[in-house]
Amino acid sequence: MTNWLPDPETITRPAYRSLVQAIELAIQHGDLKPGDQLPPHRKLAFDLKLSVQTVSRAYDKLTEAGRVVGEVGRGTFVRGAQDDIPVPFVSRKTADRVLDMSLIKPVLDQTHDIAMEKVLRSMARSLPQAVLSGFRPDELQDEEPESARRWLKLCGVDTGSSGVVVTNGSTSAMSMALMTAAQAGDLILTEDVGHHTLRSLTRYLGMRLEGVHVDSEGICPDALERRCLQEPVKALYLMPGGTNPLGFVMSAQRRARIVDIARRFDILIVENHAWGPLLQGPPPLAALAPERVLFFTSLTKSILPGLRVGYLVVPDHLARAAANRHLVMNWMATNLMTEIAYRWIMDGTAENLLERQRSALSDRANVVENLFRGLDYTMAPNGLHVWLNTDCIEQEQHLVDTARRMGVAVAAGASFSIGPHENHTGIRIALGGLSFPDFSQGIRIIAGIMADEPTLNAR
Repeated sequence: MTNWLPDPETITRPAYRSLVQAIELAIQHGDLKPGDQLPPHRKLAFDLKLSVQTVSRAYDKLTEAGRVVGEVGRGTFVRGAQDDIPVPFVSRKTADRVLDMSLIKPVLDQTHDIAMEKVLRSMARSLPQAVLSGFRPDELQDEEPESARRWLKLCGVDTGSSGVVVTNGSTSAMSMALMTAAQAGDLILTEDVGHHTLRSLTRYLGMRLEGVHVDSEGICPDALERRCLQEPVKALYLMPGGTNPLGFVMSAQRRARIVDIARRFDILIVENHAWGPLLQGPPPLAALAPERVLFFTSLTKSILPGLRVGYLVVPDHLARAAANRHLVMNWMATNLMTEIAYRWIMDGTAENLLERQRSALSDRANVVENLFRGLDYTMAPNGLHVWLNTDCIEQEQHLVDTARRMGVAVAAGASFSIGPHENHTGIRIALGGLSFPDFSQGIRIIAGIMADEPTLNAR
């Protein structure tokens, strides 16, 4: 812990703002360096003759500004560049020189080109005026609800008693859901291996994020309940349907237990179902507890990357709050994209492309199963990626580096760690994005590395 302490004489009213400025100056002048631990709230309050609430408010403001980061059970630390989570995919320039299996994309072929050309020609002939001139979120309401209901029904969600917000894909929906479910300072729990942007997003929103241990079915109910008994939890962020990097699919029994815990402790659930109806499994959490689940999905990963259209389903009592936050952050979903989604869903194109996606991913899963025989890996049925375990952090990085030298980019498990990284080490390998020959070559290269160095997968 650093010995730094601001001069009490420089603290003026409002004290929390003055303390924020003092810490900001100390960081700028190098008196506080990245990684330095700030004094505990109570100690600093005692030394400066301030209330604990004043110090907490100052730390909260610094957290919101991204200057410090709080770690549950450890303290508050000055942020450095290393605190930003590395993206799990390679840059576009680098991707031109490697087989990029780091970025999750659906399998694309000429069918997608034909479908897009057809819908654009149709739109050129009969485009509703509201698509061009609509400037308010309610100006396309006659069309959007029906297409949204159809897509969500394919996902297993009945929107009869819930509000639906049309968004620009899952990223937008994810932000809106968290902003609706919680406020700055609230504690959010999630799987200890999860969405690669969640840690940064909650930090920017001033929320506290903590990972809870997962097993082969997802977040562990006993560990979750123990944490809920320690202090109030505002929301759970979960990826139960195979989209989690570890590739697990939560069983119906596990989902029921999680919902029971959420109800007993009055916790909201944000359910990430970004791959839509591509994955088929037990009913979503939103179907089990519609009164407390904020569910979002999109067409981006299951249909077409450029189709940035998503749907956020919220309980009735949160519908107005979600709509207001979407209005402030995005105003409305892009008209042209929502029109394409509407037409594809209503005329059956979306479901046809969905079935082609399932078939293509099944073919690729067969390749993985044949070449990865004997290896420790996880892959959800119809999933867009495979998780390949390693024995430790060092072996994970060695596998990433070796694959890269041999022309294949994969995502390191470190990009997805929210709890202790050593609990779940491995790599995520995307199954889509590449042509079938390139995909097969990439899988063969990785399988060859594992055959040459079997200790990389020694669990």
